[in-house]
Amino acid sequence: MKIFTSAQIHELDKYTIENEPIKSIDLMERAARALTRAITDEWSSATPVIVFAGPGNNGGDALAVARMLIEQNYNVTAYLFNITSHLSDDCQANKARLADKKSKALIEVKDEFEPPRLEEGMLIIDGLFGSGLNKPLAGGFASLVKYINASPAQVVSIDIPSGLMTEDNTYNIRANIIRADLTLTLQQKKLSFLFPENQQFIGRLKVLDIRLSKEGVEKIDASYTLVEENDIRPLMKHRSPYVHKGNMGNALIIAGSYGMGGASVLATKACLRVGAGKVTAHTPKQNNVIMQISIPEAIIQLDRDETVFSEAVDAEDYDALAIGPGLGTSEQTAVAVISQLRRTQCPIVIDADAINILGNHRAWMQQLPKGIIMTPHPKEFERLEGHSADGYEQLTKACRLAERLQAFVILKGHHSALCLPDGHVMFNSTGNAGMATAGSGDVLTGIITGLLARGYKQREACLLGMYLHGLAGDIAARQMGEESLIASDIIQYLPQAFMRLRD
Repeated sequence: MKIFTSAQIHELDKYTIENEPIKSIDLMERAARALTRAITDEWSSATPVIVFAGPGNNGGDALAVARMLIEQNYNVTAYLFNITSHLSDDCQANKARLADKKSKALIEVKDEFEPPRLEEGMLIIDGLFGSGLNKPLAGGFASLVKYINASPAQVVSIDIPSGLMTEDNTYNIRANIIRADLTLTLQQKKLSFLFPENQQFIGRLKVLDIRLSKEGVEKIDASYTLVEENDIRPLMKHRSPYVHKGNMGNALIIAGSYGMGGASVLATKACLRVGAGKVTAHTPKQNNVIMQISIPEAIIQLDRDETVFSEAVDAEDYDALAIGPGLGTSEQTAVAVISQLRRTQCPIVIDADAINILGNHRAWMQQLPKGIIMTPHPKEFERLEGHSADGYEQLTKACRLAERLQAFVILKGHHSALCLPDGHVMFNSTGNAGMATAGSGDVLTGIITGLLARGYKQREACLLGMYLHGLAGDIAARQMGEESLIASDIIQYLPQAFMRLRD
């Protein structure tokens, strides 16, 4: 699913109007019907409704919804804010339609505003500002937002909570953004919905299909995509009945230090579980027993050092290499890591302490090979690229890093974002809060490495790896709940994730 910017949303609306063809007022009517259905599905006509409508098309949507609710015997009062005496054409048309329906339901605010009493059991429909907003709310509108947020009434926002911008909220005033209980967004998720700091404003989210032009969607080139199951299925490789382990890839996992052997176990086991034919785990001598017992299927290659990764190894015979989980950041290990990265010719995944080491030695970043895959969580990314004010700024930095290094950067989170070397971003749609547990990232590293070893290209290995990782976590959460989920459960449910995609 493409994720459009506010300008592209306007372009898609325009394309639909011109090519369906349909009048803009009729397209608004179609959206209002979908919004009204979603509201009446959750609130009965016994619920008093207060509608706050702005002067633009978001306000037009809100006025149309008010009219449709009145037609279904809801008790509705609509406040239309026309401070500058200028309404959009469709907002003006819906003002007239509502006035014809029941004039007492509409109160037009041009100067003084006496706010209504907002009580528990009421429903507020927020239609003040939509996806076209490009600056923080101020003045009277900011005061109204704070008044709504302080009330005990429930709030439904049309398309996007008023005050929240569609993409970049880095310099927004967060106190001046509606905190919705439910956001009914039109046609597609907005980019700002994918960042964790904005969830407090969105509440529950429902995406309503208002049948915008499919041809228009295909023609508009989006920089952001939300990856769904139908995007992933075609990536799956067929396994021939006549393969042997030599055909299925040979992976090397460099992971673990003394006391962090579990990271090596998780990454290695995940690599095997996604179908790699042979996996070698390079780890310090002190981890030998735990590795041999935990993963009898793996080949254990012991470092000459008892407790840390101390020296780069020959990687010529391997199809993919992962380095970083549980390594530690000692100077001896740091030198070994950069030496390993310089001499390795096969596709590489770097994670965890390998990323932290690069953060401590920024000049080494210039020595990374093109096509490298980096999988930082937000704190690890901060060590690479500095503090970011919010998710949008961090994503922007990750995109620049991917383009600068010609790398594949997976910024991990609820919607993990794969930043491609060409500037595009692919957001993952699987996963849950139960996966916020130690070792979950080590599992992802092993999954992607196993897929690389099997012959998947970097882009496909990242996309399939992210999706499988989240899908296995979702299946695990359904079986045992989010609270009890641990990283090894993700590995346990990988077979079911594969079967889901195969079926």
